[in-house]
Amino acid sequence: MIDDVVVVDAVVHGYHSPPESFTHPISAQVAATLYDGYHKVFSPRGDRRWQLDRERFLRADADLLGHALFAESQTDFAVYHDIPLYGLYRGGASPLWIGRELRERHPERVALFGGIWPAHPDPIGEVDRLIEEEGVVGLKFYPYDIYDGTGVAVRMDDPETVYPILEHAQRRGIRSVAVHKAVAMAGCPLQPFHPRDLEDALIAFPELNFQIVHGGFAFLEETALQLAYYRNASVVIEGASAYLVNSPLRFAEILAAFLRVGAADRIIWGTGCTGLHPQPFLDAFWDFQLPQAMIEGYGLPPLTTELKRAILGGNIARILGLDLDAVPRGVSASADLAPPWTGTVIPA
Repeated sequence: MIDDVVVVDAVVHGYHSPPESFTHPISAQVAATLYDGYHKVFSPRGDRRWQLDRERFLRADADLLGHALFAESQTDFAVYHDIPLYGLYRGGASPLWIGRELRERHPERVALFGGIWPAHPDPIGEVDRLIEEEGVVGLKFYPYDIYDGTGVAVRMDDPETVYPILEHAQRRGIRSVAVHKAVAMAGCPLQPFHPRDLEDALIAFPELNFQIVHGGFAFLEETALQLAYYRNASVVIEGASAYLVNSPLRFAEILAAFLRVGAADRIIWGTGCTGLHPQPFLDAFWDFQLPQAMIEGYGLPPLTTELKRAILGGNIARILGLDLDAVPRGVSASADLAPPWTGTVIPA
């Protein structure tokens, strides 16, 4: 909690993709790029406290993640996302078991989004299993994977493979679908990560909320237009928030594009922890203001405390039906935080 603002990190991960989980040469390249090209690049420059060593980064567990979120940062509630890269990594890149263990340790502070892959032998049955056995509140789609050496793209507008999953999930009470976009994988094509395939799905399923994860990190104008045209589109700024510390002007450009189209009620905070440590980005966002020239030039609303309150927790709480008053309050004073990355990773 920051002042009296409840903080919900709407996308957190436990990246558990050590070499023994790799199934393809690209697996190692993707994992290395995530560490060297994202974690090290976007962590606060010149302050090594916020960087994990490579071994712990690739073997994250519920203890490392939970400590970073709830002891080392002012995050009050987290939504754990399975990453359904089941072709590139045995068990996936951010396995659901880590989220399940995280929820067991912090039962009132964690919700789960379960990964779904349309080529699963029984995707409808997998939706049922995720709801009944895992207790997920949303589904997570990934746009590309490599199975048996062959690249496979998933289009959200596919009426043969994806629509039946969405229809069944909606019948089962799921109201939120998260789709990874904008941040492409090294060595893989860029086009599956473009958000264009969301549009027909947004039209076909008006009662579902589609969360564009990493929205604005790339394809900014297209994502902003989707937010303008489709009220059931929201954007999780995991990825965009990574710019806050080292490149705040770029973050301002992304946030301004979303505010300009009237999407203030559908911008959702996320850091992707353990991809990055959440606290320096929370600090930066709480202190952040749009440049005055941008406010005047684009006719933007000022970034008030109430707007920050909505982005940091209010918007995702409304979408998920989460009662923020019932969320246990975390660390309220930054001086009381534990040092970064002091949670335990159990050796393999």
